Amino acid sequence: MSASLRQCMAGARDSTPMLVGAAPFGLIFGTLSSGAGLTAGATLAMSAFVFAGSAQFIALSLMSGGAGLPVIWLTTLVVNLRHALYSATLLPYARSWPLVWRWPLAFWLTDETFAVVEHRFRAHGGDPWYQLGSSLAMYGNWLLWTALGLLVGHSLPGVAQWGLDFAMVGTFSALVALQLNKRPYLYAALSAAAVALLCRGLPYKLDLLLAAFSGVTAGMLTEKRA
Repeated sequence: MSASLRQCMAGARDSTPMLVGAAPFGLIFGTLSSGAGLTAGATLAMSAFVFAGSAQFIALSLMSGGAGLPVIWLTTLVVNLRHALYSATLLPYARSWPLVWRWPLAFWLTDETFAVVEHRFRAHGGDPWYQLGSSLAMYGNWLLWTALGLLVGHSLPGVAQWGLDFAMVGTFSALVALQLNKRPYLYAALSAAAVALLCRGLPYKLDLLLAAFSGVTAGMLTEKRA
């Protein structure tokens, strides 16, 4: 087995907990899509070409409420602005990669893949094959559970109220807890949590965006002082 393939498989393997956490969201999205007026083809296309869980759920909600396309576009843009922070964090590792790597990996960069990849890159340096393995695992997992949601949605009424989304919260909490032994990460987490609570309920998920910026700023200032 080549070194590249080993790195790719390692990225997929290390993403396994995230696959479990994302599965209920894909299932719920596929189940709820028909209620928003999406066909099965449109639902699968959305997961294939948008590939952003939170943005997809918000788009469904806005479509159900009869919102126009400009409102949907602007809202999903604001929600996904956090990916600019992810890209900036990974840039020191990916700066030398050719565009043939950076373009597809930028599309596949999700919260889950970022969490796995950033942790690995800090310890062992950047490797596009490792990120590719994580990305493809998350992408295939999302498409699979979206399709399953479409298939079983009619036989599972009220699946959105089952509390399955706690799987993702638990997965991320466990991942973040491992890094809180370092002061910059601890202050970043505390700052982001405080801002998220204070700004909870702001429209267009601005509380999430403000919390992310607050966490990044607190972490960078703490690291600079140290």
